Amino acid sequence: MKRRSLFYRRMVEYVMRGISLLVLGISLGGMGWILWTLVTHGISVISWTFLTQPSKPYGVENAGIANALLGTLYITTVATLLALPPAVAGGIYLAEFGKETKWGNLIRFSANVMMGIPSIVVGLFVYAIYVIPTGSFSGFAGSLALGLIMFPVILRTTEDMLLLVPDSQREAALALGMTRCRATLSIVCKSARNGLITGILMAFARVSGETAPLLFTALWSNSWCTHFFTSPTANIPVLITEYTTNSPYAAMHAAGWGAALVMMAGILVLNVGVRWLFQE
Repeated sequence: MKRRSLFYRRMVEYVMRGISLLVLGISLGGMGWILWTLVTHGISVISWTFLTQPSKPYGVENAGIANALLGTLYITTVATLLALPPAVAGGIYLAEFGKETKWGNLIRFSANVMMGIPSIVVGLFVYAIYVIPTGSFSGFAGSLALGLIMFPVILRTTEDMLLLVPDSQREAALALGMTRCRATLSIVCKSARNGLITGILMAFARVSGETAPLLFTALWSNSWCTHFFTSPTANIPVLITEYTTNSPYAAMHAAGWGAALVMMAGILVLNVGVRWLFQE
């Protein structure tokens, strides 16, 4: 094989390093531009009243986002509770018991397909199987849709984190007389704990900003979340859509920008905080 000269190898290194820095600069610049736009348009409406008052009908002054914040928290928390147990159990099965099995490959393939389904299709699916039969939009229907989106993400993250645990730990646990199940839960899962928690919280942050599924499931309401299972539920993503695109009033547009800034800040803090607390 022909050996490349030192000059050629250095030139390739410099070119690739330059391309990498350029891509990094574009990514950081795009994120900075988005943050700057949100801050400049939304910071003027951020106040204690804005954060503690519920949303109002179009044209009513002093509209807030408190009910939408609470509704988003309810919807995403219930979605996490619905998706977490089966997703973690499925990830454990794929990593520890179904690596090369027929069922394991089928589950893995299905999870990969689910991760590629557009979120609006998931919303339409839940609308057809739950909203229409029950005859009402609801926050719980939104949780079902977001849970379906979270499920494959948590499942594959769990599998990947468990596969990073060295086999020597499994062998040591089995050599001490532990059963396979106990070794998996007590040794393997404990070793991958930080990665598992990180994956769960990252999935939580991802679905917090989903809008399309909620338009077909939770819909929208200006009231507090007192009927989570039986009536439309306020949430931040749909509130942003309603305020910024459907309202003709400038004050509502500003409130939409403020809600987007609050949502962006929350997701950014959650992502950075998770990576800092649970560094792998």
